[in-house]
Order: sequence, then structure tokens, then C-alpha cells
Amino acid sequence: MLNQIKSFKKKLDKSKDGQVLASNFKYMILLQFTSYIFPLLTIPYLAKVVGVEGFGKIAFAAAVMVWFKTITDWGFNYTATRDVSRNREDLDKVSEIFSNVLWARVFLSLMSLLLLLLLIEVVPYFTENEKILFVTFLIVPGQIFFPEWFFQAMERMKFITIFNIASKTLFTALVFVFIKEKSDFILQPLFISLGYMVSGLGAMYLITVRWEIKVRRPNFPVILKTIKDSTDVFVNNLMPNLYNSFSVVLLGFFGGTVANGLLDAGSKFVNISQQFMNVISRVFFPFLSRKINKHDIYTKLHLLVSVVAVLLLLLLAPTIIGFFFTEEFYEAVPVLQIMSLSIIFTSLISIYGTNYMLIKGYERELRNLTIASSIIGFIISFPLIYYHGFIGAAITITVTRAILGLAITYKSYLLRKNNKRAI
Repeated sequence: MLNQIKSFKKKLDKSKDGQVLASNFKYMILLQFTSYIFPLLTIPYLAKVVGVEGFGKIAFAAAVMVWFKTITDWGFNYTATRDVSRNREDLDKVSEIFSNVLWARVFLSLMSLLLLLLLIEVVPYFTENEKILFVTFLIVPGQIFFPEWFFQAMERMKFITIFNIASKTLFTALVFVFIKEKSDFILQPLFISLGYMVSGLGAMYLITVRWEIKVRRPNFPVILKTIKDSTDVFVNNLMPNLYNSFSVVLLGFFGGTVANGLLDAGSKFVNISQQFMNVISRVFFPFLSRKINKHDIYTKLHLLVSVVAVLLLLLLAPTIIGFFFTEEFYEAVPVLQIMSLSIIFTSLISIYGTNYMLIKGYERELRNLTIASSIIGFIISFPLIYYHGFIGAAITITVTRAILGLAITYKSYLLRKNNKRAI
């Protein structure tokens, strides 16, 4: 397998596509390296200053915001990336797509804010945490004006890297300067939002001035059509929240902020590993949108990296938790070990779902599998979390990802088999 990957690399090095992939991968590796460094600097400090309860409140608010970010994204991070990638030589068409997506996301963010206000009004636990929920919500508009999907579609990962590094540098500096006691935990999401907003200003300047992308006036019927056209992908992105972020929210109700803090600590390094998996996926997605025949090599590369990540986290879990967190977080060790297994299954979801079924136009088939698996995860989350707390939440997330990953892999196999018969 390694020899095949090396052979593929030599061929790519001689082509324009290969040079673009290599450049993008280089910048995304740099981005991922800095994504490791900044959390490694801040996690021990935050764990010591805000404690497990502060970690839990941050995790609860972040889990709630996942729903609103998913609503605001509405699948555009894939559909718009695909569409711009295929039309990037046509500046007028790119301007049309960019404007439609921008205004659609602004509209969806306003709807999300209204929904958050309603939840705070009617749900007591949300009312108790309204301050951190409002502060964390600022991440949503921050991400709208920092359109990573556009740079991905244009295969200009260099700019994603530059803006992200600037954002994380600002965030890290502010954490060390201003977070000094437990009550300062609310500043953490505020600083993340500020980082996004500063990067967003730079990104919008680059897109509209340097690349001359025109932002057109909003047209409400067109906005609604743009939203409708990405609904299948939106449902596919939304449904995993039924077992993923919902498990964190449910754990907050059943177990409180301490349990959320332990789950968050245990899942931190799994999330970091999955971010690295996403680098590979994001670099290849626009390329595979044009050349799906290269999918097998991408599959082998992605699986190889994911297996290495799982083995490292399983073996080093006690060392990682002991080094980066205080003694009150030690119960997070089994969480890290359980959730590390999910990396394999999220890789399968990316390989055969995002980077095959979605590219090939099987959005509905992918949506249906995601809905079915997510409903199973939603159902099992109640007894598992109620009786087993944060360990139950870790099991819920891992088992559901396994069901979804294996289902998508099997469906992809059937689709490929049918396509070969049709030829």
C-alpha cells in the first residue's frame, strides 16, 4: 500500500494537479501543526485555572452551538465547495454562488439566534447558562464571515492557514493575559469568536478586493432556493448531532458540569486527531470532485493515518491525561480510550460518504443512512448516559459512529458494484 501511495505521489509531482495538491497539503499540515500547538499550550493552563466545572460549562455551550453552526452551514461547506470548484474559471458564476451562500447563511444565523432566545426563555438549564450561551453564539457570525469553504473550493489552502494561525495566535495570547480565575471561563469562547471575526475581515477583503468576487444584493427567493438545494446535505450534517453534541447536552442535564468536563477532556485529543483526518479530506475533496478515479489511493492514505492515530491514543491515554490535565481529570482516561476507536469509523464516513457518495451525487442515500444511524444513537443515548454518565456518552458516540461508518462503507460498495455492472 505504501509503495502504491509513493508511486501515486511521483505521478502527481509531474502534473499541475499534483503540484496544487502538494502545496495545499503542505499548508494544511502547517495549519494542523499549529492547531496542535495552540491547544497544547492552553489546555493545561485552562484546566488548572477554570477547573473541571469551568471546562464542563464551556463544553455544554459549545455542544449547543454545534447545532446552530450546523444550521448556519446548511451543507454549503460541501455543496458550495463542489460547485465553486467546478466553476472557478467563471468569475461571474463564482460571484453568484458566493453571494447566494453568504446571504443564505446570514438569514439562517438570524433564525438560529431567535431559536436560542426561545430555548433560553423556556428551558431552565439554558436560562442558568444564558451568559455563556450568548457569548459562545458569537462564533456563529464569526464563521460566516470567514468562508473556509471558498478557499477550499479555489484550492488555495494557503490563505486558510494564514488566517487560522493569526486567529489562534490572538486567541492564545488573550487566554494567558485575561483568564486568571475560575469565573473567567466565559472569556474562552469570547476570544475564539474575536479570532474568527478578525480573520473574517481579512478573508472578506481578500475575496472581494484581490480576487474581485462581487457580493450581490440579497434576493429572498434565490436565498430560499439556495437553502433548498443543499437541504439533503444539511440533514446529513445535522443528524449526527442527535448522538454527538446531544450526548453532551443530555449529560449536562443528567450529570452536571463536572461530568461534561470529564467527557470534554477525554474527547479533546480524539477531536484533534480527527481534525488531522479532516486535513486529508479537505485537501482531496475538490480534487476528487474533478477526478474521482483517484479515490482508491486517497482511501489507503486516510485509513493508514487513522489506524496509527487510534493505536497511539489507546496506548498513551493515561500519559496524555496525566500530563495535560490535573488529577481531578484522571477519570477521563477511559473516555479517551473508548472514543479513540471512533477515529476509524469517522474515517470511513469521510472516505465513502463525503468523498465518494456526496461527490457522485448520492446525497439522498447518504442522508438516509445518516438519519437511521443517528436515530439509533439518539435512542441509546438516554439509557447509556442516565446509567453510566460520561462513560455512557463516550460509548454512545463511538457505537453510533461505528454503525454509520460501516453502513456507509457497505452502501458505497453496493453503489460501485452496480455502476460497474451498468458500464
